[in-house]
Amino acid sequence: MARPSTYDSFIHNTLPVLTGAQESQLRTASRLTNLIAIFCILAWRVFWLTEINRSAPEASPEVALTATEAMLLDQLVKDTARTAQAPPLSRSLIKLAQLGGYLARANDPPPGNKVIWRGMHRLLEIQIGYCLGRENSG
Repeated sequence: MARPSTYDSFIHNTLPVLTGAQESQLRTASRLTNLIAIFCILAWRVFWLTEINRSAPEASPEVALTATEAMLLDQLVKDTARTAQAPPLSRSLIKLAQLGGYLARANDPPPGNKVIWRGMHRLLEIQIGYCLGRENSG
């Protein structure tokens, strides 16, 4: 089965995952434009993470994640049989996807845009809590 083109994948799979513009009920065109611009940036990162996982799984996790994100993923998500054998970048992105609901079973395809987005969203909330806890504890 042929994979869709990169453009088609971004437009038809990644952007709809993030788009909540309809639910935001913004009252002006400029606010809606700003929201769509932010969604495009976020969608591009999700799409890029998904694609780099498929094209360069042997890369270092620092290519795609900050040191804090990688550390939190290692502490929060336990290695499974699948992640223990995966290349470094792929291991981190599978853990990220697991935060978003990816089951990482032996025969599952690589994580897609939706679980990567959900995982990023959850990791961001965890990272904010981690940083606030470090500030408050001295």
